[in-house]
Amino acid sequence: MKQQPLFVVGVVVLVLASCAGALQPPADANSFLRLEDYLRYAALNNAALKASFETWKAAVEAVPQAKALPDPKFTYGYFIKEMDTEQQFELMQEFPWFGTIRARTDQAAANANAAQKRYEAKKLELFQQVKHAFYEYGYLAKAIQIANESLDLIKHFEEVARTKYAGATSSHPDVIRAQIELAILEDRLKSLKELRPAITAELNSILNRPADANLPWPQPLQYQQTSIDFAKLYALIVQNNPDLKAVDYEIQAMRNAETLAKKKSLPNIGVGVSFMDTAQATASGMSSSRENPILATVSLNLPIWTESYKAAERQARAMLLGTRQEKIQLENALGAEARQLLYEFDDSVRKIRLYRDIVIPKTKEMVLASESAYQAATIDFLSLIDAQDKLLNYELLYERAAAENAQNLAKLERIAGTSLPDKNIDTAPKRE
Repeated sequence: MKQQPLFVVGVVVLVLASCAGALQPPADANSFLRLEDYLRYAALNNAALKASFETWKAAVEAVPQAKALPDPKFTYGYFIKEMDTEQQFELMQEFPWFGTIRARTDQAAANANAAQKRYEAKKLELFQQVKHAFYEYGYLAKAIQIANESLDLIKHFEEVARTKYAGATSSHPDVIRAQIELAILEDRLKSLKELRPAITAELNSILNRPADANLPWPQPLQYQQTSIDFAKLYALIVQNNPDLKAVDYEIQAMRNAETLAKKKSLPNIGVGVSFMDTAQATASGMSSSRENPILATVSLNLPIWTESYKAAERQARAMLLGTRQEKIQLENALGAEARQLLYEFDDSVRKIRLYRDIVIPKTKEMVLASESAYQAATIDFLSLIDAQDKLLNYELLYERAAAENAQNLAKLERIAGTSLPDKNIDTAPKRE
């Protein structure tokens, strides 16, 4: 099927121009709350994506150049030595051998289509980068929230220990242990808060904004899960992956390059007309065809350097075979990457269910039971602190697994070249 890259790019440019005003994000930084806000802004402002789009446009501009004939040649001659003919004019148009322009145009069109697919791949890669950083930012927000809540819980335990110490039902070391745990948690919370500028700088670099530009905390994340079959995923990769499609178009371009190399051994045809201005005509004031002859001319270049032409054919064939091997390797690499990502995705789903449904609820029960047991003097304070520390770690592990689940889904969508079916996973467990 014949491609129409000029039409496609024209449509894209018109759509971008007409929608720029409607899609342009507000200048207020607080508008960056949802993932869609980040994706929209990145699509319109990311410098690397803009560069890829300009590369695509540049490739499209090669198509009309490939269609064009060589420039006509005009030759003027003046006879210095006195003769009947004083001057001569010649106009010559050269025509490449039959099929050369078609092959050259098809090659340029295939290169333009490959550039389009490279642009689409760059956009998918950009969206995956945005999602990865956005989910990391969301994880940080949740981790700080959990750490703050754990800090409040330790302060409560310290008050319990102080009360028991005042009533002579516990020892002073319990208060000291609570204060040590408070200091450790405060340091951990400070480390989490100091990580925020680094993550926002990464997001801002993707959005083409100053590194220190303000970004509010994102809205609570809705993590996604979907059951993905490898065979179906691989079929989607083969069907939609833009890098694979780009290589397909590059193979088409290589085929036309091989055709052009073969035509180098065939002559170009020149057709022209020559006009001679004779002295007799100038003297008599006449301009008859007899006195001012017009000559039709035909020319051929002589392709005699056969070894050079054969070398060009071998070069084009080698490049074609090499590109075909690159496609095979790319398919193999994408298949292996899909396998690894599916493992990581399924592993994160398993961990989400483990922490959400079993570990965190049971650990919360253990914390409540430990506090009651400590107040009843049936366990020591270390057991209470240990239960609280486990709850903090398990909740952070849950949030880490949920963030990695969303990040792995984004990677799978990048290599699949399309959005994958999904459904909302249950919301994160609430702390009591």
